[in-house]
Amino acid sequence: MPRKPVQQRALATVDAIVEAGFIAVAEHGMAGTTTRHIATLAGISVGSLYEYFANKEEIYAAMTEKLVADVIGVIRPLVPRLVKMDIDPAIKLMLHTLGELLQRNDGRYLQCARQSIQAQVKTDLHPIGSVLRELIMQYIMQHPRFMRLQNLPTMGYIFIHGGMFTLMHYLNDPNPPISYDALVDGLAQMVSHHAEYELLRLEGKV
Repeated sequence: MPRKPVQQRALATVDAIVEAGFIAVAEHGMAGTTTRHIATLAGISVGSLYEYFANKEEIYAAMTEKLVADVIGVIRPLVPRLVKMDIDPAIKLMLHTLGELLQRNDGRYLQCARQSIQAQVKTDLHPIGSVLRELIMQYIMQHPRFMRLQNLPTMGYIFIHGGMFTLMHYLNDPNPPISYDALVDGLAQMVSHHAEYELLRLEGKV
């Protein structure tokens, strides 16, 4: 049975295996990647790899967990800045920052995300949804005029999960019909136009 890393050296080995997994998947795809590929890239033996992971599927699970954690890691520090911006530029900044994360290291994260979706790897996106809900609440506290919007929890749910689904669908398309910038603009307009229109409607101006 694989052991749980506790010591610093063991933790570093696990990190190296997970990082090697991203490289291997980018080079060979999830189906074509083997534990030997990953072990070689991590600079360890296959036997050492099996001390920490029972199979490559466990490595893939650790990779998706790291990807989710890193997505949260780039969003959360932006929150104090985002809540002071208008909706449209705030969403654009957040999504462009996410795009930069996915493109790091020759697009390894992007490749992993795409491969995970295609292979239907179970990915827990609830932590990302939780951070986005926190962002919405903090944004409303900074912009109390939006408290007047009706069905705010419902629309927030739709925008968060609809946006994540749209982004995942985009990432799954090897030849998307639109650019990432166009996708970002569309998502930003969808949210900002709805919010502004609803405020105008409540004021009887439309």
